[in-house]
This record gives sequence, structure tokens and C-alpha cells, in this order.
Amino acid sequence: MTVMSRFVFALLAFAVMAAPTSAQDGGASQPSIFFDCDGRDCNNTYYRTEIDWVNWVNDQTRSDIHVIMASTQTGAGGREYQIDFIGRGGAEGYQDVMRYQALPTDTERERLDGIAFALGIGIARFANEFGYRGLATLAGTGLGAGAQRIVSAEEVDDPWNLWVFRFNGNGNLDGETTRKTERLFGGFNASRVTDTWKVRFNSNVNFSRQTFELDDGTFRDTRTDFGFNPLVVYSFATHWSVGLQAEVGRQTRFNQNFRMEATPALEFSVFPYEEATRRSFTFFYKIGPAYRDYIEETVFEQMSETRFEQALEIELSQRQTWGDAGVTLSGSHFLHDTDLYNISLRGDIDIRIARGLSVNARANVGWVQDQIYLSAEGATDEESLLQLQQQGTDFNYGVSVGFSFQFGSIFNNVVNNRFNNASGFGGGGGRFF
Repeated sequence: MTVMSRFVFALLAFAVMAAPTSAQDGGASQPSIFFDCDGRDCNNTYYRTEIDWVNWVNDQTRSDIHVIMASTQTGAGGREYQIDFIGRGGAEGYQDVMRYQALPTDTERERLDGIAFALGIGIARFANEFGYRGLATLAGTGLGAGAQRIVSAEEVDDPWNLWVFRFNGNGNLDGETTRKTERLFGGFNASRVTDTWKVRFNSNVNFSRQTFELDDGTFRDTRTDFGFNPLVVYSFATHWSVGLQAEVGRQTRFNQNFRMEATPALEFSVFPYEEATRRSFTFFYKIGPAYRDYIEETVFEQMSETRFEQALEIELSQRQTWGDAGVTLSGSHFLHDTDLYNISLRGDIDIRIARGLSVNARANVGWVQDQIYLSAEGATDEESLLQLQQQGTDFNYGVSVGFSFQFGSIFNNVVNNRFNNASGFGGGGGRFF
């Protein structure tokens, strides 16, 4: 939190305490806030606890202001949170935006504190404009304190030149009397992001070993996969980007002992990229060769091959006061045989129908005709049951539909963290609290 931010926040708090207009005349002492967030750091309990000088409501139709929070990753590996304040009812037409950038080294508490600060400023600005008085008393922590913000290469002498590196790894061991699973994972990532360039290198290694005691003997499966994925993107216009994707790896589930590809790509964004946290409409096209060296001979009697492929993906997503929606249409085919294609359609929607009532749906469907990597020998029963080997299919699909209906008190200011981890007994029983 910078010195200037604290000064502005103090002035806003004073203005909120001194404003003389409509809210007080109309009898309202606190604005009602509907918080709309689905993603990273959507900790409703924390924000309600820290900002206890407003009414937090769970019914959009009873709110004075609808707050939408979304986030995206920054070039340094942190996150930028965009908080939109949209007036409702008597505040119809009011709009404001706050942004907060979290450092990649911030703890969860530091991120939540920063978001709560930005959220509080936005609410204070709304309260000041609509005449709410005496909502809060705020105190700064001194002129010398303050969190460091994300900076550009032109502002500081950065010895890393905006490059960010990350190592990660984990191990997992679990089992029972008749089974045991061992897994190891390691990864390395390097990235550099500017307004013009985006460069990223991702690599990983996965080792797994599974043992099952069956009626007819012991089944063991050991495999090691790896991948290296570089990406270079250049933004040459407001709505256009061009780049190069590449991949080197081993994918045993897809019968590929070694895979290598390089695909130039082009992307067009109908909306400016700066609006991606709230709405996005993009067209993404790529074309290039892919070399595959197979573990077993394929259904096309190949042990290795190089094929050219092209793909197009169209994505539309919206996050508005009425809810969220997104749809993605993607298709690809091999250039040597256009009958070898893959088309998929995915969509999701969450709509607030009326007071307390919302419906949601998720669906995906795909037509699969491009599995040139399938083993001619096929998968064993054990490999099929454990999904260790991809099987041939003409299509795939998935559908889920749900609804939520809430009634009763619309106020949810009270926070009670007791018995948060209460659950049922062991031995396969379910939760009963």
C-alpha cells in the first residue's frame, strides 16, 4: 500500500463521514453490497469480516451496488485483480473500477489484505457520491510503510530484465492392502512478459508406478512422461497477436514415445485485450508439422510419421451482472487427409433468473476422427479400466444442469468460523453436518 494510496483512502473516508446528501435523507445508513466472484481469492468471509461497515447481501436484486471481481496473471507471476462497481436501483448508471496487483511472493494474507483495501476504497467512493455518512473510521500505518508494486523494466534497474523462473515438484505415495501408487512430478518454468512480447518456457517430468493385486495375479504399470513447451508471442496491433508454439515430449497414454512439433499461430481479439477479465471474444489459428515416434505400431501401420495439421478456435466469454457465460468452438484436421478431423464445442452458463433463483448448465460435445496414434494391439482390460491407454472413439460428451434457490434473510454480515471442518465418521460414511 503506497503513501499516496493511504492519503487518498483517508480523504475518501473523511468524505464518506461528511457527505450530506441523499442516502441519509432516504433513511439508509449503510449501502447494500452484492459480491460476485468466481475464481482466485474469492474469500467472502474475509472481506465481510474486514469491511463490516456495509450490508453484505446475497440477493442481487436487493443491492445498491453489484461488485464483480476477476483476475489475471501478471508477467512477474503475480495477479492483477479488477473490481467493477456497478450501481443498481437508485444508483443505476453508476460505474467504477479498482485494480490491485499482487506480487508473486505475496502470501495469501497479503493478497487478501490488498484486495480488501481496494474493495474498501471502491465502496467508499460509491458511498461518498451517494451520501452515506459515518460508515468507518480509518487509520494509516505511517508514511514510511507501503507494499512494493509491480514495475516495468524502464522504471528500475532490474538485473533479471523481467525474467521470472520457477522450480516445482511433488511426490505422492498412497495405498491399501491390495494396491499401491507412487508418483513423482518435477517442473521448471521461465517467462518474460512485456506489453509487446510474451515469452514462456514450461517443462515437466512425470513418473508413476501402480501395483494392484488381482484375482489372477499382480498387475504393475510403470511409466515416465515428459514435456517441454516454449511459447513466443508478439503483439503487433491493438487486436492482433502472432506467435510460435512448440512441443517436445513423451505421452505414453497416447502411444507416443517421442513427439515434436512447431506451429506458428495468429490470434485476433474482437474486444481490446485489457477487457479480458470481463469479456473476451477471440479467434485463434495455428498450422504446422508434428513428428511422432510411436511405442507400438498404430492402426495405420506406422511406427513414426510427420504430419501437418491446422486448427481454429473461437472463444466467447462474458461476466456480467446477470451472470456468466462462455462458449468455445474448436476444430482441427490433418492436411494430408481432411477426413481425419476433430471438432469440439464447449459451453457454460450461469444465469440469475429472479430473486434468489439462479440456474447453471455445462456441456461439451466432440467428434473425434483424428486418432492416428492408436495402437494396433489395443488396450488391455487393466489399461482400459485405469485409463492408462487411450481407446478409439467417434465422439465424447458431457452435460450437467443445476439450479440454486435461496430464500429467507438477505443479509449475511455475521461470520462464524466454528466447526468449519466438521464431517461424518470414517469407514465410508458420508458427511452429516
